[in-house]
Amino acid sequence: MTTITTRSVEYPADGLTMIGHLALPAGVDRRPAVLIGPEGTGLSDIERRRADALAELGYIALAFDLHGGRYLSDPEEMLARCMPLLSDPDRMRGIGHAALDVLRAEPRTDSDLIAVVGYGTGGAVGLELGRDGVNLRAIGTVNALITGRPGEAARIRCPVWAGVGSEDPIMPPAQRDAFTAEMQAAGVDWRLVVYGGALHAFHHPTVDHVVLPGVGYHPQHAQRAWRDVVDLLAECLPVTEGLGA
Repeated sequence: MTTITTRSVEYPADGLTMIGHLALPAGVDRRPAVLIGPEGTGLSDIERRRADALAELGYIALAFDLHGGRYLSDPEEMLARCMPLLSDPDRMRGIGHAALDVLRAEPRTDSDLIAVVGYGTGGAVGLELGRDGVNLRAIGTVNALITGRPGEAARIRCPVWAGVGSEDPIMPPAQRDAFTAEMQAAGVDWRLVVYGGALHAFHHPTVDHVVLPGVGYHPQHAQRAWRDVVDLLAECLPVTEGLGA
């Protein structure tokens, strides 16, 4: 573990002023970096803590914003914004590229060593960056088995890891099959982990507001999914031992 520093960063995207959370390990050396995308409700302390945890492991980490600094706790409001977004790959790419530009602008980021880890809508944004041909070392997603435009998955140049709950009604078996068929047809190095008994957003601790049907926290699988994400990064984006402070 290492001492970290954090700060908020403002940047324009999707016609909004986004407010991301940047976490950096101690030192002045360049490091591999991870872009972290939130669920459809938006950036919260959950993603901020994930960024901090990755910084403690030695990564530069940016948790990006989806809604201009807002957290959409009302499911109807969240769906009203996210459903059109999820059906518009170009908008998702715009949000992703804007955050990626912020991460690359950090002087300590090694721009050749970047991965994306995203949850729900944030995971879909990460996948669209891959389909847009962005040079990434890995894409990790949970609850984000969103298929893209025909043929564009062939532009993904890195391994893709995806996790989903077996009982997720928002990402049912048919959606899993469509996603894996897309990855396979494109020749992507892909993996899918199905967490038995888990619902949608199983990785996200219980919240005190109304959620969509089929959403539920599964503590054990949440820990397993996080370990799987860390293992993906260790494989595809290792932090070199002995990097100086």
